[in-house]
Amino acid sequence: MAELLDRAIAEEYASWFRALADPSRVQIVEYLARQDRPMPVGEIATAVGLAQSTVSQHLKILTEVRFVLVEPVGNARHYRINTRCIACFPSAADVVMGKPAPRATGGCT
Repeated sequence: MAELLDRAIAEEYASWFRALADPSRVQIVEYLARQDRPMPVGEIATAVGLAQSTVSQHLKILTEVRFVLVEPVGNARHYRINTRCIACFPSAADVVMGKPAPRATGGCT
């Protein structure tokens, strides 16, 4: 019988998948990854076509799993993609299809 994915790793991956379970959050992550620079909420909101308060809620969820990092800029906060986390994020299709899942190396820190 094939060995199961380690429970702790499975729980970490599940938290990542939950964070991306909303199409707006997927769009935000993809947009930030393409921009590759810290951005204010207003600029992100304009790009994805959502209210700033809605984008802020999505960014809160994405920062909790560390897909997105926050940087203080004066009184403002700018958000950027966490390239370490994105690099270790497994392909959902790979995991579902039984291909070896990349092992998390310290998680999204």
